[in-house]
Amino acid sequence: MTQAADLLYSEEEEALRAAVRDLLTDHCAPADTIARVESDTPHDLALWKSLTEGMGLAGLLVPEEQGGQGASAREVAVVLEELGRAVAPVPYLSSAVVATEALLACGDEELLGQLASGRAIGALAVGLHSAPGASYKAVRLDNGVLHGELTGIADAAVADVLLVPAEDGGLYAVAAGAATVIPQSSLDLTRPLATVRLEGAPGRRVGDAEPAVRRALRAAAGLLASEQLGVADWALTETVRYLKERKQFNRPVGGFQALKHRLAQLWLEVVNLRAAARAAADALASGEDTDVSVAVAQAYAAPVAVHAAEEALQLHGGIGMTWEHPIHLYLKRAKADSIAYGTAGEHRSALAGLVDLQGP
Repeated sequence: MTQAADLLYSEEEEALRAAVRDLLTDHCAPADTIARVESDTPHDLALWKSLTEGMGLAGLLVPEEQGGQGASAREVAVVLEELGRAVAPVPYLSSAVVATEALLACGDEELLGQLASGRAIGALAVGLHSAPGASYKAVRLDNGVLHGELTGIADAAVADVLLVPAEDGGLYAVAAGAATVIPQSSLDLTRPLATVRLEGAPGRRVGDAEPAVRRALRAAAGLLASEQLGVADWALTETVRYLKERKQFNRPVGGFQALKHRLAQLWLEVVNLRAAARAAADALASGEDTDVSVAVAQAYAAPVAVHAAEEALQLHGGIGMTWEHPIHLYLKRAKADSIAYGTAGEHRSALAGLVDLQGP
């Protein structure tokens, strides 16, 4: 019988959380993020540099002998929780998780080292909506160069290297300058999507696409739950704080029983989400029950994050409906995350198959 996983945060993980939260408090203010997403450069590359070159967080999943920190998915999950709490406009999930996991599957040490150090940003050219077990689009390889168009690629606008699956079964590293990256209208302004067009682009084969993409998308789905936890936790915390301050009939609004019940329900959902997200991160770190834990986390995470953000919007009243208040950033992130790396329904279907519990 396997020993039960310890899903509590370790001292090291709490220290990591404190360091990341301090950095984001100082350098990722909501007003700055709102101003940034209104501009042509929504990504905060100065913050990215602080997270990667300053703190070494881009290389957490990469072994030390390959230029990384040799940590695990548990530490990455803590970072993503904090990035979710701040809806930070940085390509951490895209580069430090998805592209990095794909390269780890391929064993390409040169590119891994560049991504781990933060010197380069990577993006896997697979649509953000793609679930771990779903089919994905590949481009044509013709006379050694790549032709095709891929849509819904997260953070492609700031990527230095694109990892592109081709119809020959290979995964190719393509310099971003060799591709045409066309911005798409994105609901989540802090994680922009783009279409990547390749017209005779040279690429270097780094490995087989199928196992690399599967590994990358599974890690993405599992660790996305921690980002969703951060979004939900911020929404709950800020709403409780606001309702303690807001007064009606000369008493705090938070004292009204109907609102207490809504907040209590939300608190239970967030606590359960924390357990599911931690279980998925621990499973990715240990390699045990990974598919089941990831499917459980994603089946649960999206509805909770969306509900938390919607409740925050409602319970903040009129101020929550304004552009100046950051709630809309959280609601858009929660909504976009709810279809990222597979919907809750897709993950429930996957889970049913994994545990042999088929529907009627």
